[in-house]
Amino acid sequence: MVRTVKAYLKRKKKPGRKPKLIVEDHILIMLEYLREYRTYYHISLTWKMSESNVCRIVHKIENILIKSRQFRLPGKKELWKTNYQEEMVVMDVMESQIERPKKRQKQFYSGKQREHTLKRQIVIQQKTGQIVCLVNGKRKTHDFKLFKNSGVKFGTSIKVLADKGYQGIGKIHQLSETPIKKKKGKKLSQEEKKYNRQLNRLRITVEHINRRLKIFKILSYPYRNRGKRFGLRANLIAGLHNYDLAN
Repeated sequence: MVRTVKAYLKRKKKPGRKPKLIVEDHILIMLEYLREYRTYYHISLTWKMSESNVCRIVHKIENILIKSRQFRLPGKKELWKTNYQEEMVVMDVMESQIERPKKRQKQFYSGKQREHTLKRQIVIQQKTGQIVCLVNGKRKTHDFKLFKNSGVKFGTSIKVLADKGYQGIGKIHQLSETPIKKKKGKKLSQEEKKYNRQLNRLRITVEHINRRLKIFKILSYPYRNRGKRFGLRANLIAGLHNYDLAN
């Protein structure tokens, strides 16, 4: 991150006095904000600067890292390339709580979580744990509808594992598996229960990735900021996870 930011600032060198803090400190401020999700006020007390300056530093470093492509996700198009063929991917939806909106509250209310949330769909490689893409949902959306609206398409030989929220995905992608749902008034057989257990053992990878992402408190605590930068920050954190995994 330090090399990336220094290279960018060297190309975009502007006249004027030098900043009081070095590049390493700027990156640390940004990571403190994402990891601890303290307010700008408390971070400004730690670094003895104004809140507005902390906000500018956080936004600047986030934008530089995303634009550098060093911490970008492979993206939806990678799912069609040959290196992902004959792969197994796991798809799931994460929800992050937000503060109650002043307008259109019903559009953000999750009946499952019983709170206002923002959804994001995550697709990972089952073997490596690499995050392929993140798709952020707008307002209240069912998991399967979010998938259909996301534009995510899989290669013909990619096997997709998903949870019960994706019932019906087999009509769109043949090589997909979801847990068998119990019918009304009936019980699952022992074979069906065994199948569900085996599938859940493969799907558990995505839950571990969700836990790692939520170590960054900005994704696990109620999101206080405007929703415009939520997708950028979620993608940056996922990119940091991939970079850490690869190295």
